[in-house]
Amino acid sequence: MGEADANQVILSGTLVELGALRYTPAGVPAVEFRIRHESSKPEAGAERKVVAEVSALAFDKAARQIASAGLGRVLRAQGFLAAKSQRSTKIVLHVTNIEFMEGAL
Repeated sequence: MGEADANQVILSGTLVELGALRYTPAGVPAVEFRIRHESSKPEAGAERKVVAEVSALAFDKAARQIASAGLGRVLRAQGFLAAKSQRSTKIVLHVTNIEFMEGAL
């Protein structure tokens, strides 16, 4: 895979919204959720405070993990950016791996 194919995201944050676990027509578990991220990053010679909420979607094992988590849980999500569905151009983080962390970020 070349640089033109790169699409990998790692995001830590707090689970702030959690939809109900549902199943795709093929029977695969799926869940929609939101992650709130806060950090400071260097930009243009200064520190920039970053606060953002990211819409995310998980399937299968990751969906079951998220669905059983409580709001406020601190996590590290790994995945890729893609359209929410074939009928939508809205970009969401498709999470393929979840790690729950103890304490605050």
